[in-house]
Amino acid sequence: MEAITLQQLNQQVASVIHATFDEPVWITAELSDVRVANNGHCYMQLVEKDPKRGTMLAFANAHIWANRWWLIRDSFQQQTGQSFQSGLKVMLLVEVTMHEAYGYSLNILDVDPTYTLGEMARRRMEILAQLKQDGVIDMNRELPFPALPQRIAIISAEGAAGYGDFCHQLHDNEWGLCFYTHLFPAIMQGQQTESSVISALERIALNEDLFDVVVIIRGGGASADLASFDSFELALNIANFPLPVITGIGHDRDQTVLDHVAHTSV
Repeated sequence: MEAITLQQLNQQVASVIHATFDEPVWITAELSDVRVANNGHCYMQLVEKDPKRGTMLAFANAHIWANRWWLIRDSFQQQTGQSFQSGLKVMLLVEVTMHEAYGYSLNILDVDPTYTLGEMARRRMEILAQLKQDGVIDMNRELPFPALPQRIAIISAEGAAGYGDFCHQLHDNEWGLCFYTHLFPAIMQGQQTESSVISALERIALNEDLFDVVVIIRGGGASADLASFDSFELALNIANFPLPVITGIGHDRDQTVLDHVAHTSV
């Protein structure tokens, strides 16, 4: 019985792959284990999971070479408001490669941000549907609102223009009303937003007798920048919060999941 070497086998597989996929192809997948090496190349794993069971259906190693990585990263973040990170669902233009020494891999040439934006919108609708099904979406809105809330806990980024504008309007009001405000600083954009705002809510809850209401402030910007406020865990915390929560997030046209669960959205 004749045998071929592993290298020969891989060379034959590579020739079949190159003949079959002689042009780049668009695929959809979920990002996993995204990391940037010291040489500037970005490496990751692409996965597909069963939507109901969460079990793995497919897996592939992938990379973006350094000469494309910075352009793809900046364009993706600018258009989606999200960093190119694990857990996101993306549409990618890939070149299918097979090297006899390094195996099968996908070379990413481009990313379509509109697909990720569509996935974010779909996820937002799923979160709202789950909050309604759980019967919590109106809980904070049903809390009694004080006739004149004067003791205000504020969640915002320290030094943010929106926070400064709010305090200026409040303390320099034309009627001479006195207000007590206390800032609970939080990160208001990016991956740490959810945990940071929840932490601020937890600190306020420990002293809830000192406040009448909670105000969450995040100034305007691109709509995609507000994606962190479409969070089920954050919405659940607000829905169950013992004080009325007022959200002032983004522009008038912007509607996040938090705006739907807060007592008042302005």
